[in-house]
Amino acid sequence: MPNYLCLQRSVPNEGGAEASASDMQAMYARFNEWREKFKDNLTDLGGRLGEGKLVTDPGSGDGPFVEVKELVGGYMIVSAGSLDEAAQIASGCPGLVRPGSGVEVVEIRTP
Repeated sequence: MPNYLCLQRSVPNEGGAEASASDMQAMYARFNEWREKFKDNLTDLGGRLGEGKLVTDPGSGDGPFVEVKELVGGYMIVSAGSLDEAAQIASGCPGLVRPGSGVEVVEIRTP
């Protein structure tokens, strides 16, 4: 079964309110239910991204470069029969697809 990289991306959130503590507790409960439901598809739950470094050819320009963590908030890898199935699994993850955040799902092609 193919693997798919799911990248959590920031999207413009106009007027979005911060979640309350009780909202976050409810979201984590839904997340645990989602994780259990798709445990056979979750190859790597990934995580948030930390500090990084751009490695370029010495002849390349000196920037400015966008840091990947400004574009991507986190990642996970899912196993699914198709891109549509992987997108459906990812879109059901509580907290991943919400105002201010979306997910980009990309097939990982291996030889």
